[in-house]
Amino acid sequence: MNVILLDKVENLGDIGDLVKVKPGFGRNYLLPQGKAALATKEKIAEVDTRRVELEKAAAAELAAAKDRAKLVDGMELVIPANAGEEGKLFGSVGPIDLCEALSKVGVEVERSEIRMPDGPIHELGDFSIGLHLHADVNVDVSLKVVAEE
Repeated sequence: MNVILLDKVENLGDIGDLVKVKPGFGRNYLLPQGKAALATKEKIAEVDTRRVELEKAAAAELAAAKDRAKLVDGMELVIPANAGEEGKLFGSVGPIDLCEALSKVGVEVERSEIRMPDGPIHELGDFSIGLHLHADVNVDVSLKVVAEE
């Protein structure tokens, strides 16, 4: 399936690129999200005429993501959790808990922007959590999971 990108997509291409993707990826992700359009002659011509407008919108989105990254850069979150004597948590600390903790300090982050390569946290300690705010903006946040008192 050939599509033309309307937004920068990580590991795929930039605005205006003509790419070939698997049909399921195009139908189920790129087209509904508005990140791409079917590569017809009319759409290619339309994207060429709207390229400046699309690039301006992408630059504004990148600037907003960089501003959000500055807010969390160097931040250390402390999340209290119910734990046993050996430091194991009753439950886990996952992306939803991180979203709530970040919103309490005034930073709005979507669940899908949080990167936890090792999965949810099941023990007390210090961890580094990645935030993927934009295709070009990644930032790490220090997380300290402490026992509730």
